[in-house]
Amino acid sequence: MGNINNFLPEKLVTGILIGDVALSEPLLQLLTGGFGPIDYKSGFLDFTFTSYYEKEMGAPLKKLFVSFKELVAPDTLAAVKLETNRIEQKLALQGRRRTNLDPGLLCQSRFILASTKDSSHRVPLAEGIYGEITLMYEHGTFRALEWTYPDYRSSEYIDILNEIRAIYTAQIKSKK
Repeated sequence: MGNINNFLPEKLVTGILIGDVALSEPLLQLLTGGFGPIDYKSGFLDFTFTSYYEKEMGAPLKKLFVSFKELVAPDTLAAVKLETNRIEQKLALQGRRRTNLDPGLLCQSRFILASTKDSSHRVPLAEGIYGEITLMYEHGTFRALEWTYPDYRSSEYIDILNEIRAIYTAQIKSKK
């Protein structure tokens, strides 16, 4: 029988899809109010991987990533997704979202996204939220899996997540 150990805390990362970049500042204030200070913020990236969100959110769409300074317990991912869904609804106009928030947890070996949609490669977490291993870290970088969304396969996203991983690694080392 193996020994049971506590989970290491992980890095909360949120991908933010947005049509109106002026909305980013109030949105970031809501996120920091819920999850604490931001320690990484990417620039805005063009989001051209799908037109799925354009009917609801308009076009052109931009994406940015933020990570939060305080590490979190991995078993909080479902609660984080529920909170980001509330933020999306708070910022909606006439029932239409103006942002799509993709919270995830990053550790040294993987990046997991939260989802409200079930699928064979997603694991139920709590309260209708699923977790999906989206990227695995191998040979010095994150790599996509068979089901990884096209945007998360891009070198731009992987480079950003590698930068955030370096921050996380330094945090973990400083706690030892």
